[in-house]
Amino acid sequence: MRFNRTTALAAAGVLSLGLLAACDSGGDEPDTGSTSAGSPTGTQVTIRVAGLLPTADDAAKQQLADRVAAFEEKYPGITVETEDYEWLNSTFTTQLAGGTLPNVFEIPLTDGKTLIENGQLADIDAQVRALPYGEDFNESLLANGQDADGTIFAVPAKSIYAVALHYNRNLFEQAGLDPDDPPTTWDEVRTAAKTIHDKTGVAGYATMALDASGGWQLAAGANARGGVIETANGDGTYTASLDDPAVKEHLEWLRALRWEDDSLLARADLGWGEINAAFGGGELAMYTSGSDVYNALVEGNGVTADWGYGLTAIPTSGDGGALTGGTLAAVRKDSTDAEKDAAVKWIDWWYLSKLQDKDQAVADAQTRAEADPAQAVGTPVLPIFSEALYEENLGWIKDYVNVPLEDMQGYTDVMFTQTLVPEASVATQDLYNQLFPVVQAVITDQGADIDGLLATATTAAQAAIDAAS
Repeated sequence: MRFNRTTALAAAGVLSLGLLAACDSGGDEPDTGSTSAGSPTGTQVTIRVAGLLPTADDAAKQQLADRVAAFEEKYPGITVETEDYEWLNSTFTTQLAGGTLPNVFEIPLTDGKTLIENGQLADIDAQVRALPYGEDFNESLLANGQDADGTIFAVPAKSIYAVALHYNRNLFEQAGLDPDDPPTTWDEVRTAAKTIHDKTGVAGYATMALDASGGWQLAAGANARGGVIETANGDGTYTASLDDPAVKEHLEWLRALRWEDDSLLARADLGWGEINAAFGGGELAMYTSGSDVYNALVEGNGVTADWGYGLTAIPTSGDGGALTGGTLAAVRKDSTDAEKDAAVKWIDWWYLSKLQDKDQAVADAQTRAEADPAQAVGTPVLPIFSEALYEENLGWIKDYVNVPLEDMQGYTDVMFTQTLVPEASVATQDLYNQLFPVVQAVITDQGADIDGLLATATTAAQAAIDAAS
């Protein structure tokens, strides 16, 4: 997916994990085969749904509870039970196999195809297409939740991101660096990281290294340098390329920061949540992650608009680009027809309708902005629907945007013009799982054999690709 435009867009919080005020967009309800009670038979139905991250604060939890109450008032035949939810590669497979996932759950954008092919998601095609905007999705995104025949099993739900560079502006200033002129090359990142460490004693850079998150960010670094971890052969088969020269180049760069400059945070136990917490706690100055992570930093890690947060584009070179991804909402395979119907109503209510309706968009932004503490409104993300609708949304919510957009211009200036690189098409998480031990080895062992480790990882990754194909 690539978008082009000449004018930089700011950002729309309407694509974040929305917490809408109780409101009704008006108009007719989509006909998904339900009675007014919310199920095909008019009987009461209860669904469990993915809620907030386990680290969410009390204000966010109260907003979710209010939103559930408003939903149940609108659909008196449906009871919604929320549960804390964070997709983790290490636990998801067990939850899926054991039937312990909620009826509505979230998965990475790239996992949709595999789960569909394995018959592990419910068919929600009729319910989604019956929504007023059911035919209006960004086709390249929706394809991740469709089978070969175009049947819908999952929909883009939130935070379609590109990997970006996040940085602590206060640490830049303390080190005598200009936070309004963040690094644009990997060499500049290295120089800034060493300067920050030498001047402040704080690690200038950190990287995820735990579970698939570590492989994800190593892949992002390689993509930015023009490499890929999987190549399509043109005949429907794929080849693992974890030994791509760009992968090694990024690992050597990390090794230099760790063992030559002493500027890399010496922790090999940082996953997505852990590195957010470390960043929010002031343990590091820079790291790469999805452009949308500011929401999680605000809602779970104590970051505020005046904290000193900065966002800029990931450095790229040659044919490199920013790795992109996002989240799909799916429904558990064993859900009944009544549960599927109720689940899509919830997906519409919680994730999507606010992107199409001005009243709901404004209510969402107002509720988030007026929470105590305030939630983020305006975090940069890429559009689930059209770019034109995205711009229209910006106009709807402009009075409530509370993120420091002036400190995010390094990213927002290029977010629709930079080259975007999709994640690997087959066995994505398996490839990431083969890469993260290599990252850990580089962090913990100065003499790690990068070539040997990548050769072993590539062999195992190819086996995973062949098994999934």
